[in-house]
Amino acid sequence: MEKKAKSLKNQNIEQYDNIYSKIDVDKIVAVFQDFDIYFKELITHHTSWVSFYYDNFHKFLKNKKVLELGCGDCKNSAILSHLGAEVYSNDISQISGEIIKSLNEKMNFKKNITFIGGDFLDAKIEMNKFDLVVGKAFVHHLTNEEEEVFLNKISKVLKPDGRVRFVEPCVNSKVLDEIRWLIPTPGRPSKLQSEKFKVWKINDPHPERDNSSNSYRNLGKKYFKNCDINYFGVIERFCRLMPHNNFRHNFRKNAFILEKYLPDFINMKFARTQVVDYWHPIK
Repeated sequence: MEKKAKSLKNQNIEQYDNIYSKIDVDKIVAVFQDFDIYFKELITHHTSWVSFYYDNFHKFLKNKKVLELGCGDCKNSAILSHLGAEVYSNDISQISGEIIKSLNEKMNFKKNITFIGGDFLDAKIEMNKFDLVVGKAFVHHLTNEEEEVFLNKISKVLKPDGRVRFVEPCVNSKVLDEIRWLIPTPGRPSKLQSEKFKVWKINDPHPERDNSSNSYRNLGKKYFKNCDINYFGVIERFCRLMPHNNFRHNFRKNAFILEKYLPDFINMKFARTQVVDYWHPIK
């Protein structure tokens, strides 16, 4: 198990080093020229951003110490900093550190972003330091066993009234999950293409794990007093069947609005994205 986890970690490093080495930092910097317009577009039309910043989360960030796990291309770190947070960014890819360095040089942040390189579990971080720990499509890269070790450490580096927000894939319907594998996406063949799918699966760095809401809730209760999970993408997921045009663009925005009126059990069962909030770590 330990050998397999190390192999997956190395796959992740190699894969994301390659992806992040192609990031154009100037393009990230450019969006801040008309930030209000750009940010409004993100939080009304794009699933991961709508979910991450839902419930006016951006208004909660000013002067907060925030640790972002799996900062990746560092766009969200830059946004968090621009919104007034004191940001610490962690990623196993050292390329992310180079992006952070470049952003600090090019952006007029009130306080520079601090990069924490390597495995979060190995990093020496002061206890009771952070108001927030966040991750955007990060946890599902961990095995469920690794996730528990992460939560244990996260609960320790948070302040007593600290909070966690994770945005992750939502798998609460096995039938829907099976259908998802049948539909090819860029870089991933359909499960019906058995040989190609087998090769893709071997090279996929994501571990086999439980991404159900119950899994996140039950594990979170071991380390936090409160857990709240919200769901996104029940209606919005159908935009994948539409051509890339203005109708699809407007459909996504309206879909997120309409989903708010669906019964809770529908949103929980059929959402493709979930926001996991943990509150008040158990010390």
